[in-house]
Amino acid sequence: MSLRLGDIAPNFQALTSVGQIDFYDYLGDSWAVLFSHPADYTPVCTTELGRTASLKNEFQKRNVKVLALSVDPIESHRGWIKDINETQHVEVDFPIIADPDRKVSELYDMIHPNASATATVRSLFIIAPDKTVKLIITYPASTGRNFQEILRVIDSLQLTANYSVATPADWKEGEDVVVVPAIKTEDIPAKFPKGFREIKPYLRMTPQPNK
Repeated sequence: MSLRLGDIAPNFQALTSVGQIDFYDYLGDSWAVLFSHPADYTPVCTTELGRTASLKNEFQKRNVKVLALSVDPIESHRGWIKDINETQHVEVDFPIIADPDRKVSELYDMIHPNASATATVRSLFIIAPDKTVKLIITYPASTGRNFQEILRVIDSLQLTANYSVATPADWKEGEDVVVVPAIKTEDIPAKFPKGFREIKPYLRMTPQPNK
């Protein structure tokens, strides 16, 4: 059965490009982005892993640890990392999981037989510090991930985890947010002292509360 939002992300032990890890121990109290790749030495994934490495500081300031996965063995990963570093002008220092027995891939339902019987689809999971799955995105092999969208979603998830707000369409860090319907209009000023706009009784906007 596939993982769904709100499920506990399964723990696992695996060999990675930075050594053997226990997933939960590695994460500690951090958020996580876990994403899979069909195989090593694939062009789209080479650009994605390079982009991930170039955004190291952005992930760090959000308390996010990144892990990638491919079903190829660790020796292949090490050679691929050299190519990524060379062609993308970065240094990949986050773990790339070697999953030749597909144990982690099957645990996270990353293999979709109608797409490929052997290779992982390009899945991405955002996992909160309590180990619950907060976001799942699955891309086809032909479409590279949008890492600005991934950062945007992390910002939204972290904000909405701490405040009674939701983020509207195309929201970006620093923009107004939606007051959740569970908050009565008369209670908004006490919870959101920056003020609010009532567009409709069910649509109330307020400045981002942690800015």
